[in-house]
Amino acid sequence: MQAVGNTLQTSAQTMRLFETTLMKHHQQNIPSQFIWPDHEKPCLQKPTELEIPPIDLEGFLSGDSVAVSKATKLVNEACKTHGFFLVVNHSIDYKLLAKAHEAMDFFFGLPFNQKQKALRKPGDHCGYFSSFAGRFTTKLPWKETLSFRYSDDLSESNLVQNYIVNVMGDEFHEFGRVYQEYCNAMSNLSLGIMELLGMSLGVGRKYFREFFEGNESIMRLNYYPICEKPELTLGTGPHSDPTSLTILHQYHVGGLQVFVDQKWYSIRPNPQAFVVNIGDTFMALSNGVYRSCLHRAVVNSESPRKSLAFFLCPRGDKVVKPPSKLGSPRLYQDFTWPLLLEFTQKHYRADTKTFDSFINWLQNRS
Repeated sequence: MQAVGNTLQTSAQTMRLFETTLMKHHQQNIPSQFIWPDHEKPCLQKPTELEIPPIDLEGFLSGDSVAVSKATKLVNEACKTHGFFLVVNHSIDYKLLAKAHEAMDFFFGLPFNQKQKALRKPGDHCGYFSSFAGRFTTKLPWKETLSFRYSDDLSESNLVQNYIVNVMGDEFHEFGRVYQEYCNAMSNLSLGIMELLGMSLGVGRKYFREFFEGNESIMRLNYYPICEKPELTLGTGPHSDPTSLTILHQYHVGGLQVFVDQKWYSIRPNPQAFVVNIGDTFMALSNGVYRSCLHRAVVNSESPRKSLAFFLCPRGDKVVKPPSKLGSPRLYQDFTWPLLLEFTQKHYRADTKTFDSFINWLQNRS
């Protein structure tokens, strides 16, 4: 208990340092913990924008043969190349999107002592944090996050709302309701995208949709404050998501970058579209046919950036293995999502080699 208490105290101290720095964002020096090694620092010159044709999800889901053919071709090419694509005509209510962004602005605008009510506990992946100070003391990300669990199980239909109210208080009832509704919408959108991925891999519409029904996923609010020295730090370091699928809404300020052909490309914000990228778990489900997307987030000295990220994850008892049509020869051994989550939270800091390191760890446990 004493060790946990010391860790929480250290985390709180680092967050206060971060908050103090933000209040003095005009200063020319940033804490050394947030300065990244030279070979990982972003370039001041903005990278080339990655041009990717958006995928019309409504056309695909309607069953229109031309739209289905075009969508499956585009997503197949993108996922084999870099694991990243955009979807438009996604049917998500723009009023709901606006409410989700407004609620995010409200939360990150709160004083530190109020946000601290939701402080993330050591070893957990949910709660509030302004860096991963509980586990790391160098290369800290220049951002704040609030993460919480979501379940597609009907028996936990108010999981998000109940969590928010429990940690923040009854006055956050509406805040929790907004994100419960948003997560429900993202889960439904995810299942539609899984139909598209199934078709593009030749295993049919139902296979991956059924695998992710009842999903136990993660929602994260990201806030990247203004930084006077953006060339020294990163909002999020280079990594691929260990989850299955990430659905991101950027809004107006850019910062997302994707690594393609040994080069970083920027992704132009499009409030009408969702950014979708393949994660390590789905890469394993596809037996490596589709690649998990290597990406990072940069910050700037002019405007704060915010994003909404929904991480689709399978139910905890689901065994991650590819369908027989894609499974020969096998590239990865079977695993469950909770094992990979445990690895990233307790044993390894997510980077460019997370999944390979996980597979080695898994083999050594056997």
